[in-house]
Amino acid sequence: MKNKVFSVSEISHNLKRVVEEHFAQVRVRGEISRCTIARSGHLYMSLKDSSSVIDAVCWRGTVTRLAIDPEDGAEVIVTGRLTTYAGRSNYQIIIEKMEIAGEGALLKLLEDRRKKLLAEGLFKVELKKPLPYLPQCIGIVTSQTGAVIQDILNRLEDRFPRHVLLWPVNVQGAGAAEEVANAINGFNKIQANGPIATPDLIIVARGGGSMEDLWAFNEEIVVRAAASSAIPLISAIGHETDTTLIDFAADKRASTPSAAAEISVPRRSELNENIPVTQVRLDRAIKRMYIKCENDLINISRALPNFPNIIEELIQRLDERSERFINALAVYLGNRSSKVLNLSSGLISPNQQINEKKGQLRSVLKALHRAIDNFIENKGHQFDKLEI
Repeated sequence: MKNKVFSVSEISHNLKRVVEEHFAQVRVRGEISRCTIARSGHLYMSLKDSSSVIDAVCWRGTVTRLAIDPEDGAEVIVTGRLTTYAGRSNYQIIIEKMEIAGEGALLKLLEDRRKKLLAEGLFKVELKKPLPYLPQCIGIVTSQTGAVIQDILNRLEDRFPRHVLLWPVNVQGAGAAEEVANAINGFNKIQANGPIATPDLIIVARGGGSMEDLWAFNEEIVVRAAASSAIPLISAIGHETDTTLIDFAADKRASTPSAAAEISVPRRSELNENIPVTQVRLDRAIKRMYIKCENDLINISRALPNFPNIIEELIQRLDERSERFINALAVYLGNRSSKVLNLSSGLISPNQQINEKKGQLRSVLKALHRAIDNFIENKGHQFDKLEI
């Protein structure tokens, strides 16, 4: 009997059916390499160990639900199903879940991320903002269920009740990091004088848990949101021995959520007890200031000159200078009058000048009349001769 001849598609289909039936649900441990996200949003990578490599695919809808952000070099355990890809004649795993493989790998990833963010300057001490002494409104980012929110509210009620805004989030699992970052950014975007009170302080809180449980607060998106918050921020993640990267970016770290509430507000009973003491100290300070100001005023007044004497002296000087001015003006006017008289003595009066001009005019008229008479007489003689 001759061996059956299969088409390439038949071989591919049969292999795909066998692989998917026998490996419908597997967990694979390996190191991520060649991790890329396509424009479609699907995630492609390879998982490798010391001697082998397997391709892996995570569809876009699953990528957003992964508990961690995959990156090259991270050792992970993925859960999914094996299948084949006929286009390249190879097999691959379709990822449904992903987790860090072991605490050692998780610590290495955490330390590498801490160094990276430290180098970017997100943990600088000079960027830390002081906490308000008595905030009017406190924004809390945590789960709306569980003991954490109740512990914070109870501690605030005991110490100094304040207006509280709760932004409920998931504090672990897929999408938790994005929710926490969005809550921090959302509080910062609340407009002043709007319908919702603007928080003067933000508390990001979560109860204790394993490193994997607290991992959302080690994600870069959360750390960057905390570092860029314009509102002072307290991180209160886990127990006192737990440390996450948001603690380095926060303006203040609290060992527990209850401790965060204690840091946020003073104890009202202590303030009430201190009021009488503070009042006495204030009265004494005001009295000391009053006495000092009075003494300073006396010393200054002693250093000032005698104003009545100064005014009298100025009046006397004004009188003297007024007399000197009047005398000087009289002398000046007398000198000007003398000069005018001297100048006027050498001038001919207008009447005299007119009379002189009249005499000159009469002489000219007489001479003119004589000349006219002589002219007429001469012309008469000439006429008489012409008649003869």
